Amino acid sequence: MKPPPNDYLKFWRVIRYYMKMKHGLSQADLDVILFLYSEGYFSKDKFDEYAQIVSWSKDRFKDLHRDGWIETFRRRSFNGKALYQLSYKATRMVLDIYRKLNGEEIPTSLAANPMFHKNVSYSDKVYRNMIILMNQHCKEQRLKKRGGD
Repeated sequence: MKPPPNDYLKFWRVIRYYMKMKHGLSQADLDVILFLYSEGYFSKDKFDEYAQIVSWSKDRFKDLHRDGWIETFRRRSFNGKALYQLSYKATRMVLDIYRKLNGEEIPTSLAANPMFHKNVSYSDKVYRNMIILMNQHCKEQRLKKRGGD
């Protein structure tokens, strides 16, 4: 069996941890946002349909809306449901995830990555070590591609 051209999932856990940390999201919140990314406009019913398979939180929709991840596209009217869409902020985050999966490096500066501060948890220290290894791998992959051209 021929392997896929890119090994997208090799560093998925590291990228996911970084995104959750950077944006203050839970795993369930991130999963819901990733699902909704391709939905375009959606109703609260569609949101609830997918949210059933992630850890339960009665306030998830309200919190994501309040925090600017979801925005109202059309308010509820006499003859129609309210429609929502992911915000520009959410869309940018998902595109950033795709860029990281495609080999863009995760920043290691204090300003751009909270895991590189001094007083962080042990988990953050372990993940930042993996970020350094991942970035190194991405550089090597880019060099191989350039050398093969």
